[in-house]
Amino acid sequence: MKTYWNYTGGLKALQEWEPNCWIQVTCPTEDDQQELQERFNIPDYFMSDISDTDERARYEYDDGWMLIILRIPYVKEIRSRTPYTTVPLGIIHKRDVTITVCFYETNMMIDFVSYQQKRGVGFTDYVDMTFRLFLSSAVWYLKRLKQINSLIDKAKHNLDHDVNNESLIGLSRLQDSLTYFITSIRGNENLLAKLKFKLQVDELDADLIEDVNIEMSQARETANIYSDILESTMDTYSSIINNNMNTVMRTLTSVTIIMMMPTLIASLFGMNLINGMETSKYGFIVAIVISVFIAALCWGLLRKKRLL
Repeated sequence: MKTYWNYTGGLKALQEWEPNCWIQVTCPTEDDQQELQERFNIPDYFMSDISDTDERARYEYDDGWMLIILRIPYVKEIRSRTPYTTVPLGIIHKRDVTITVCFYETNMMIDFVSYQQKRGVGFTDYVDMTFRLFLSSAVWYLKRLKQINSLIDKAKHNLDHDVNNESLIGLSRLQDSLTYFITSIRGNENLLAKLKFKLQVDELDADLIEDVNIEMSQARETANIYSDILESTMDTYSSIINNNMNTVMRTLTSVTIIMMMPTLIASLFGMNLINGMETSKYGFIVAIVISVFIAALCWGLLRKKRLL
């Protein structure tokens, strides 16, 4: 889907492309990609690089075109293996052509357009728009991190009542998401540091870059804190599980020892040998009494040693 935006003096939708407008492309089809390449002569590999979900944050020049790939947060289905991950957002620019391409529909881009329309100022140029996209991505990383923290607290609450596999697997998936976030935020920070010297930055852009650095640093530190907390939580519950397993095994071993003594007495009296009680009518009762006494003695010793 393609949307044309006039971003001077506000963000207004256009029916068709005009010079110095912003072309927003979301979830492009093969026809959309072919049309962009044929109409603007965009290098063909730009689209394939943006479509690669593992593409790192970077920039490059080719035949006057500049490609900037920014990693932005993306939410999959909540039961996905990694519900929170990151995807590439491509910013393509040459003279009077500015195009953003994302192969996923994200809440960040929807909110970015809505916020800029409410702001009613627009962008001074594509450099201003680029850094505002960086700022929006940092803000949305913080929003998603708050959601992840909420899920961590919920899983911990469930584990406090019952240590189950579902909650532990959920924490493991959130750990994977935090790893993706940390890696992507660091990549965006490195990219921003390089773009400060590659783009034509004015005084207003410099102030905006400072705001972006602050938000990105906060997002990175927050992600690191949550990752450390989650790792500590996983280690704690792993120790609890091991401790519970040791307690169960110790109890089973003690019960086995207690039950072994009556079995031994019954085996001795049950042997086909002369033991003096073959004709006694109290033989069975004597065997039972001895078995109970020895079992009780073993139970008392194990209780004294705190093994039961």
